[in-house]
Amino acid sequence: MAAQKNGGSRSAQSSRANTFSIVAVLIALFSAIVYFMEQNLQSFYVFDTQQLHDLSKRAIATHGNDTRAVVAQIVGELSQGPAGEYVNLDEEWVFNNAGGAMGAMYIIHASITEYLIIFGKTLLDHRPRILSKTNQFTGTAIGTEGHTGRHTADDYFHILKGTQTAYSPAAGHYEPEVYPQGSVHHLRRGEVKQYKMDDACFALEYARGWIPPMLGFGFADGLTSTLDFPTLWHTTRITGREMLSNMAKGKL
Repeated sequence: MAAQKNGGSRSAQSSRANTFSIVAVLIALFSAIVYFMEQNLQSFYVFDTQQLHDLSKRAIATHGNDTRAVVAQIVGELSQGPAGEYVNLDEEWVFNNAGGAMGAMYIIHASITEYLIIFGKTLLDHRPRILSKTNQFTGTAIGTEGHTGRHTADDYFHILKGTQTAYSPAAGHYEPEVYPQGSVHHLRRGEVKQYKMDDACFALEYARGWIPPMLGFGFADGLTSTLDFPTLWHTTRITGREMLSNMAKGKL
């Protein structure tokens, strides 16, 4: 009997040891892959921050506060450029609640290492609404504010219309950062701020780094506060479609 118990104990210990070894190997392999990709992130990017800034400024210089035309020029030029095959031309707008702020977004590109969206907020006849497939929000603006989130990617807000302000608490900091039309607000990877978008404010938002870990921030308010499941579904559908489509093209 004792021999059987000892045998069973040794078998259980051996099984646990094997499981531990497998888990350790998987963690080591995953860590090696992440480290390799982290060291080579730059090679996965298809968009350039300076080119996006130049494009935004040119579109603003040409069309001013006609946001519909500004966005059309930006998307049109991107679709004709080197990264054109990765640009989503279907202007599918969805609401976005994240960090306590609410707006709407059009996903131009989404992949494992980059996303590019038009993000903004305003009010039409005192009711949030989206206009047809050409999609532009117009009417009486209301603005919004919230928490930026602490992300695994650098985030660049190219302000296309209106003004964005931001605040990061620190000794001696009592005034907000102000980003007017044509400027860029760079939220560095791992940093966090309070931000506000006054009036009718729209931005070309570009993130580069690790995008999947950011998705939780984008879904949290919908799952725990607004419970707007149709919007969550459309956001998931569009984001997943674009990520899988770009992966199929070899774009991480």
